[in-house]
Amino acid sequence: MRGEPSCPRCAGRVRAPGLFSDTWQCDQHGAVHPMQPVLPPSVEALGVAVTRSQVPVWLPWPLPVGWLFTGIAHAGDDVSGARATAVACSGPAPLGGFGELVLVAEELGVGLGARYAGLPGPDPGPSVSLYKPADAKVTAAGRPTPMFHVPEAPDDRAVYVGEARGLWLWAIAWPEQSALMMYDELVLTDLRDAGAELGLLPCGALSPRLLG
Repeated sequence: MRGEPSCPRCAGRVRAPGLFSDTWQCDQHGAVHPMQPVLPPSVEALGVAVTRSQVPVWLPWPLPVGWLFTGIAHAGDDVSGARATAVACSGPAPLGGFGELVLVAEELGVGLGARYAGLPGPDPGPSVSLYKPADAKVTAAGRPTPMFHVPEAPDDRAVYVGEARGLWLWAIAWPEQSALMMYDELVLTDLRDAGAELGLLPCGALSPRLLG
């Protein structure tokens, strides 16, 4: 059994469109794009998610040495397509031990990135200014992309946010020290552009971070 859609912001139950509303509804957050049940990582599941997505599906490509694709989550329904995607990968942390990274692309106000970042959301909030000097930079779809540290995140993770292809780009790393990879010329590919290369993606076990 796959489970049921949930609120992308609080993981609470949502009501499907019906007689009194044409949108998915959360009792706490009102109209939302429903988060779909997370599926175990596989090239096939990723391919289906990529096909249906209306937003980028970001992944470091090539993956850092020893890292694996460990799952994808998305918010949206069969009518609208995915309005937010979260892709997890895991591997050796820069300072030793095990590291995890979740990359979120989303439209304004969806709230999936803030949920994984441990913030009240739905967006980064006033502490992040996209007009100040960047704290880090990545390359996203071939373009240099400034990333800004979010200081209000919980101590067990590091959170950076920026803008790519006109949408929010979140990078959430566990443990906090794993964010050092953000300073190592990280190159992100939108998997919607990957084509046959998707078949070469190494897959690991499902990241529990996507279930949080």
